[in-house]
Amino acid sequence: MCTKHQACRSDKVAANPSQSGSCSSPKITSIQMAGVETADTGCCSSNSCSSTADPTDEESESGASSEAIFTYSWKVNGMDCPSCARKIETAVNKVSGIVEAKVLFATEKLVIKTNQENIAEKIEQTIIETGFSFSSSTQANASLEQPKGWAGVMKDNGQIIAIASAMLVAAVLKSSFPQVSEWLFILTCLAGLFPIAKKAFSLAKSGTPFAIETLMSVAAIGALYLGETVEAAMVLLLFLIGERLEAFAASRARSGVQTLMALVPESAIKVVDGDRIEVSASELQPGDIIEVSPGSRLPADGKLHDDHASFDESALTGESIPVERYTGESVMAGAVVVDRVVRFTITSKQGENAIDRILHLIEEAESRKAPLERFLDKFSRWYTPLMMLVSLMVIITPPLLFAQPWETWVYRGLALLLIACPCALVISTPAAITSGLAAAARRGALIKGGAALELLGSVETIAFDKTGTLTKGKPEVTDIVPLVNWEQSALLAKVAAIEVGSSHPLAVSLVNKAKSVGVEIVEAEQKQALVGSGVRGIVDGVEYQVVAPSKVTFELEPVLAAQIELLEDQGKTVVVAIESTTTPIGVIAWQDTLRDDSAKAVQALNSLGIHSIMLTGDNPRSAKAISEKIGIDYKAQLLPQDKVTYVEQLSANGNVAMVGDGINDAPAMKASSIGIAMGGGTDVALETADAAITHNRLLELAGMIELSRATLNNIRQNIALALGLKGVFLVTSLLGITGLWVAVLADSGATAIVTLNALRLLKFKPKHSV
Repeated sequence: MCTKHQACRSDKVAANPSQSGSCSSPKITSIQMAGVETADTGCCSSNSCSSTADPTDEESESGASSEAIFTYSWKVNGMDCPSCARKIETAVNKVSGIVEAKVLFATEKLVIKTNQENIAEKIEQTIIETGFSFSSSTQANASLEQPKGWAGVMKDNGQIIAIASAMLVAAVLKSSFPQVSEWLFILTCLAGLFPIAKKAFSLAKSGTPFAIETLMSVAAIGALYLGETVEAAMVLLLFLIGERLEAFAASRARSGVQTLMALVPESAIKVVDGDRIEVSASELQPGDIIEVSPGSRLPADGKLHDDHASFDESALTGESIPVERYTGESVMAGAVVVDRVVRFTITSKQGENAIDRILHLIEEAESRKAPLERFLDKFSRWYTPLMMLVSLMVIITPPLLFAQPWETWVYRGLALLLIACPCALVISTPAAITSGLAAAARRGALIKGGAALELLGSVETIAFDKTGTLTKGKPEVTDIVPLVNWEQSALLAKVAAIEVGSSHPLAVSLVNKAKSVGVEIVEAEQKQALVGSGVRGIVDGVEYQVVAPSKVTFELEPVLAAQIELLEDQGKTVVVAIESTTTPIGVIAWQDTLRDDSAKAVQALNSLGIHSIMLTGDNPRSAKAISEKIGIDYKAQLLPQDKVTYVEQLSANGNVAMVGDGINDAPAMKASSIGIAMGGGTDVALETADAAITHNRLLELAGMIELSRATLNNIRQNIALALGLKGVFLVTSLLGITGLWVAVLADSGATAIVTLNALRLLKFKPKHSV
């Protein structure tokens, strides 16, 4: 959290537009009350960057430039479903000076972009007028950590208890004092209806005239007008109970997100010149050294100082067994130290640790809605006004054309009005999507939005990168074969000289090999990467090259060619060392280890009817040897652009997923229908991907696809339930079989049912999973 939360309200710092594109979008940890985020070095500057200056072509209502200079965020309380989030968005977007307003239902966060400095109070007033409240993140976390007692329960449900008690008293008095009972029902209904009607009026003014509150107010007042006082009070009571059930279901759906938010401790033990000092976790910066005791969680990402230690990462990866980490290895924020006191060097900036990244993906997910969800959003916007018109026609048509009694058809029209509320339909898809995303995150699979989750279920082909994806990405030098007049150490020294400094796994492995055998490495001059073939450099005035055998520009001697073929048949990656562009001086071979679950992952995908293929820049013989071990098709000797071309060809015939971990995989991942990154991969691959597997276990791929298919089935069930219940009660209400209170029960009940049905996904267990 920003250490200047309170200062943020009064000391707002304008962003420098030139810096606006310098880093990523707003960080999750900036959930606060009116916390301004800027790209400057002032208050809370660490919490945002690019989002603070988001130019648009439109002008604000005040006529000022629509370039967003400030970004504010609030924690909004009281949202029961995504339609609540839309109400707030609609109201806030009407405030002068707002460039963009977005409510993230999963994290209960309102984020606005504006070009006006003193706008926080207007937004806060708008939130209150819309019928919601806001709080600081500290208050929110406190309420999460401390379970409510009876006092809290009474406070939350006081209105329901009061109305139910008054109705009970009125019912008891009905036989003895019918007039008193009648007035008590009326007063109870009016008292309970007042805040609902007030909220309906506020929503209508802010741009949401067809909210459930409006429908409820019209129906209750209509029932009172018709003299149905008992039913009017019952409608009100059932509505409030339904709202409470929706709030409970929504909180359960958000529980996974709230649990993640609570994983990072608020304080940490920082080591300064040998002294141990307790500091706020928000003050930690990269390079700081901290100490963590057994049973405590890491407050930020870090690298381990000690020789080894065990960590429980189950909250982040779903792996129940503690994992061993060694000196220099990275450990994620939120992991629990199991066996000893350990020290770390912080590697993550404020708002950029593993937990923040997961939460950021969840927030991003809301802007990447599934196609079906987008359709239902649009549908619901014209559905409610249309149903209000239909209800009006039901009320006036029979009396005017067929001389039917007005009381009967006003009553039936009001019942239809309540049944028409689209709450259950609107929440059917986002509830399932949110539960599906949360279930995936618990298993260590991060999916960036409903669109990606929906698409996963329809994938027909999965293309895999080889190194770092199907293999562990840690190749070891297995063979060093010097040719005539060359010794192993001399050959190793020349090759290491031109490979040193490279981050390529093969280069790193070779340099480490040279160091381990005591070879002195003198870095080459004029080093140059030969794209898709190797690398060159000058050592002691002589040019040396390391080139893939297939890229050698001259004919190799039969004995050398046979040696290379033998090594490649063993599944090894081979290069030829060349002196002065034409003289081979030796051959070096590496072998990477397949991941333990590569074969199982391919087999699981095959059982789901998904075709798998390996794309590699390696030689055909090495690729064939590996593909035979795990039962996968392959394409070899592919440059990065070749992978893109091949993936585009596959995508033309169906949905294709590309799984990779390196920078060179990013273009192919972007070209595929859906890109999936390995969690240990590069930042570029993770940023490009639509999904990521944080624990690097390939078997989770099949689990992700099963979860996607289960989510789609759940959405279909929810839509069928929502529309089916409404259809049944629509007919019964028009026929006069059911009344107002059943209509409310149908609406609130359907909403609760579809939400609870969606929550089943949180406990979904794929057949093929780790």
